[in-house]
Amino acid sequence: MTGNGGIPFSDLVTPHLEMEEELVSVFRKALKTAGFVGGPMVEEFEREFSQYCGAEYCVGVGSGTAALLFALIAAGVQPGDTVVTVPNTFIATTEAISQAGARPAFVDVDDRTYNMNARRLQEYLELQCCLDRSTGKLVNRKTQSPVVGIVPVHLYGQMADMDPILQLAKRHKLFVIEDACQAHGAVYYSRKESCWKAAGSLGLAAAFSFYPGKNLGACGEAGAVTTNDKVIADKVRMLRDHGQVQKYSHEIEGYNGRLDAIQAGILRAKLKHLPEWNQKRRANARRYDELFRSQIATINLPYESPRNRAVYHLYVIRVKNRDQLQVRLAQANVTTQIHYPTPLHLQRAYAALGYEKGDFPVTEKVAAEILSLPMYPELEHSRQKAIVQEVINSLAREALASRKPNLGPVAPTERRAAG
Repeated sequence: MTGNGGIPFSDLVTPHLEMEEELVSVFRKALKTAGFVGGPMVEEFEREFSQYCGAEYCVGVGSGTAALLFALIAAGVQPGDTVVTVPNTFIATTEAISQAGARPAFVDVDDRTYNMNARRLQEYLELQCCLDRSTGKLVNRKTQSPVVGIVPVHLYGQMADMDPILQLAKRHKLFVIEDACQAHGAVYYSRKESCWKAAGSLGLAAAFSFYPGKNLGACGEAGAVTTNDKVIADKVRMLRDHGQVQKYSHEIEGYNGRLDAIQAGILRAKLKHLPEWNQKRRANARRYDELFRSQIATINLPYESPRNRAVYHLYVIRVKNRDQLQVRLAQANVTTQIHYPTPLHLQRAYAALGYEKGDFPVTEKVAAEILSLPMYPELEHSRQKAIVQEVINSLAREALASRKPNLGPVAPTERRAAG
């Protein structure tokens, strides 16, 4: 279609080649100092990323999943507790909850942002839960499990509607940990605080992933916890390093979840470019919106709330016949992905939770219609035009085919008459 082998979903080569010498210098520094785990490069990145997020503390860890797991444990999650999140997310969100010993409980998402629906959260907390007068804790009526926290997911680069979520959490004495793994640099206008707040600065803590394809990506696995709570930060530091406060002094049983110094150095070098990269993503999203303007009757474009400044980790459209569209785009050498085709409540891994099809209708409808188009800072205008034209052509062919009358087989008497 483009004469150059097609259009990739993302481009992880160009930015690394552009920064090659700067990134190689990080490796040289590690070789010369033998500082491979922890040390100044990790501490420098932690300091700069906490400032970027508007949080008091940042603790680098080995992955985004580890970040969420450690944040949950540090928040005091105990075996048998319940933590509320959404079914429209990557499984790492619920893996962290269940591996901390808790039970994931789901609430449905907003049909425009695909993030946690605060009304559905309120219904869950006030209709499916009640106060245990003997303990003073909120418990799920059916499981009798204490409900201790909420994990809103800032999906696709847009933050969840945090004000009502935080208000509900305060009312019911629950902690909030942001899953910000797709939201590096996203901001949200808090009416309560009358200012813009960055992802990673609103909850008790937040988890970030620096998987290579993220807006801020390492050259391998990496993650971080941000928080304004020193106790949480200190606990996460122990958890990431076998529970140590100093070498061979183990306060708790921890994990091997440290951030490699080389990855921290790479992230620090890239962090300087993140505002520009995010701005380019926003510009590309606006260009997609403009190119698709004539198709809004057949395509649901990404909705950005007026109280959000999304960073478009993904550009996700919704169409009725998504699977057919994806096949046709693949035939035209346009690479797309689906985030995520099967909601978590319908995954075999969580069959024991007892959810059924139909429990979260918005999530299930969205999962059948969403399609992620190529999105990255280096995406050229000409390629966006080509992608949009292929989408429009595909939908037009489909509409034409659906309007053709289906005459069916010719009746035997008609065949004889024709003969």
